[in-house]
This record gives sequence, C-alpha cells and structure tokens, in this order.
Amino acid sequence: MKYQNYFFIGVAGSGMSAIAQFLAQKAYFVAGSDRQFSSLSPIQEKLAGQNIYCYPQDGSGISAETQCVVVSTAIEDDNPDILKAKELNIPIMHRAELLAEITTKHKTIAIAGTSGKSTVTGMVWHILKYAKQEPSLITGAGLSELEKTGIIGNGVAGMGQWLVIEADESDGSLVNYHPEIGAILNLDKDHKEIPELVELFKTFAANTKQTLVVNGDHEHAKQFSRDKAWEFGSEGWQGFQGVDFKAEDTNISFRIRSFGKLVKVVTPVPGRHNMENAQAAVACAVAAGVNLRTAAEALATWGGIHRRHQVVGSVQGVKVIDDYAHNPAKISASIDACQDFTPGKIIAWYQPHGFAPTKFLRQELVQALAESLLKPSQENLLYISDIYYAGGTAQTDISSSDLVEDLQKLGVNAVYVPQRQKAIKMMVQKAFSGDTILLMGARDPSLGDFAQKVFLNLQDSNTCV
Repeated sequence: MKYQNYFFIGVAGSGMSAIAQFLAQKAYFVAGSDRQFSSLSPIQEKLAGQNIYCYPQDGSGISAETQCVVVSTAIEDDNPDILKAKELNIPIMHRAELLAEITTKHKTIAIAGTSGKSTVTGMVWHILKYAKQEPSLITGAGLSELEKTGIIGNGVAGMGQWLVIEADESDGSLVNYHPEIGAILNLDKDHKEIPELVELFKTFAANTKQTLVVNGDHEHAKQFSRDKAWEFGSEGWQGFQGVDFKAEDTNISFRIRSFGKLVKVVTPVPGRHNMENAQAAVACAVAAGVNLRTAAEALATWGGIHRRHQVVGSVQGVKVIDDYAHNPAKISASIDACQDFTPGKIIAWYQPHGFAPTKFLRQELVQALAESLLKPSQENLLYISDIYYAGGTAQTDISSSDLVEDLQKLGVNAVYVPQRQKAIKMMVQKAFSGDTILLMGARDPSLGDFAQKVFLNLQDSNTCV
C-alpha cells in the first residue's frame, strides 16, 4: 500500500468502516470523522476497540502526520475535513480507489447487483471460512456471527489468499475492480436508470478475469453470462439450478443440481430470494475451489446479516422482523418472504431513504408496496414515517405523505405516521397472534434500536392474543 496513515471522512458509515477496519487489522494507522459524532455511539466505540479513533467532522482529526484522506461520494467539497486536507496538501482518495488498490494484493471475489450484495458477500465469506480458507472481507453490513464477537462485522483481514468484497453500483465504483471471480445477482432500477446500469455492469463483467457467476433467471442480468455452467436460477437449465424449494417458518430448504450432483441446502433465513442468494454464494465458492457439498453444508450455520430480514423476536405468536429493504425489489422480496411464515396479516412500517431516491423511484416504490401487500390479503397494513435525511444538500420536494396518497388510491391500508413512537403504538395495538410486524428502511443508524423498541413495546402489551 502506498500510505501508512489513513483518515476516513465518514468512518462510521458502512462502506467506510469496513475498509478502515481491514487496514487497522493489517497494522496501518487509521482514524476518521463522522457527521454524527458522539462518544456514546456503539459503532464509534467498536471502531475505537480496533484502535480507530473517531473525531468530529470539523477538521480537528487531520494533521501533518495524516498521509491520505479517504472520502466517499456522499462527502461534499465544502466539508471541513476536505478543506483541512487541501490546506495541508494531503492527498484525497475515493474509497473505491482505495478498495481497488487493496484488491490488487489479493485474489478477489466481487459481488455485484442492485439487491442482495451484502448477503451474498457474507455467505461467500462464511463458506470460505467454513472450508478453512481464512478469507478477508470488505462489505456493507455486519455479519451476525462476527457481531457476536463485539466487532462491527463488515471488515475482516484474514490470513488466506481470498478477499470477498461488495461491488457497489450506486456510485458507479464497481467498474474499478478486476476480480478473479465476479457475480452479477440482478439489475433493477435503483439510483440509476436501467440503460446506465447495463453499461456499468458490462464493464464489471469485462473486468472479471476468470469466472463470472450470473443470475440466469433475471431479465437484465442474464445478458452478461459467459457460460451457462456458471449461471444460477430455477427457471431453466443452469450450472447451479435450484429445485424443491420449501419454506419452513423462517428457514428455507432446497436442492442445488450442479455438475451432475444434487445437494441439499438448509439455511436459517426466509424467502425465495435467499435461495437465489445461496445459489450465487455456492457457485462463487465452488469457483474458488470449495467442494460443492462442503459449500452447501456451510450454509446450515449461516447466521445472517445485520438488518437483513433479521428476526428480532417473537411475542405470543407475533414476529418482529427488521430489514434493510429500501428499493422496490428488496421491498417486494422482504414482504413476500414474510408471507411464507405469516398465517395472519403483515403490519409493515417503512421509512423511505433520501429525498432524491424517493422521488426517483416513487412510481416503482408504490407499485412494489401495493402488489406485495395486496396479495393474498387485503388486511395487511402499512405505516410510513418521514423520509430519512442524512444531511448534505438535498431538494425536499417530496414527502412520505405523497407515497401514502398514491398507495391509498390503489387500495392499500396505508397511513402516514411521522412520529415513530406513535407508529409503535399503532402497530402494537393492531398486532395479534399469527401476525408479523415488518420494519423496513436503510442507512439510518437508529433503525436497529427502533426495532428493539417495537419488540419491547410488544412484550409490554397484552393485545397479542
């Protein structure tokens, strides 16, 4: 690596913290700042536990000893840390550029797609770990098995040759990577229109040096396939074909037919979309040299991802699920997964993420919510709170009430509830045995705590009968 002393602006963010931890574990000096600086922040405490100190975003953490300042697309030019770095003539590097440099030091597996990246990246790492490969990991969400050890769980510097990364399309940075193994899970309108995304994924596919794993069932993804032997899906012949899908409460089981073999997969996560995720992960692991049966067996001990259809708990027959779903495809998959284990109604809560993304995807968000909530029951409920605003420059020309108005016209039982505490009260009052409370939203670091509050309020309630 070119530098020894790095400073990350926005170090507590999911993408930045992963690289920061990886470098710290490799004995580089790492510090950073955060817009929401607080000495009580659990994320910042966990970073400090790995010798990554967090400063306020006011330039105070950058000094003449700082050799490189790392930024993401979200950091604006007038940020005080940027101004301080320029004043001291310190090089400024985008996180994708730094990650690309890191990948040149490892054999890399890069997971791309508009949905499922974090889950599949985590699954691949878990399988390689199970196969005693000691892989490294840089991803956008903490793995539950790693969180239990007291770390954030999204960045690990392993001793083996493989590095598994999440390749992000939202800022176009996936074109920077040249992995040995690449995966394209799906390609749906999210952040960018389909034609623009196609060009990005085309470059990613061309940059993949060896094996390209592709979703052969997905309309826009399958065009990038090089070899049907490395496709996954269930609608036709693929090298990793999923058959005999079964949902059993919040677990799924299915079989993978591949290379003349048939292996069973049982994994403790819900939803047909997780069968696709598991197929992709198994294919990537096999491409990396792991035995097919070993890869399938590993997923029995898969612990899931932070806020990816995470079961918070169950009270008197009411389940509480916390999910990162925020784009149309993820919302549909999340609600559909709940249908598999919910004999009663789904009580959904959704916090849209960002004014620009909400406006860009307004029609698709409304369609996804309506189609999933109106099948098979008209009794499903939806509460929508205010759009999450993380700071920075934004045009506030859309509101959650606009979405609710659109949804009500389609017959959805949708209610605009700006106050979270009121939303909790309303959801708990409507919950009865057999129902599922599904909480959806992204980026907001308080959402995990919100899910816990919903669960605790449910425990204190006597309405679940």
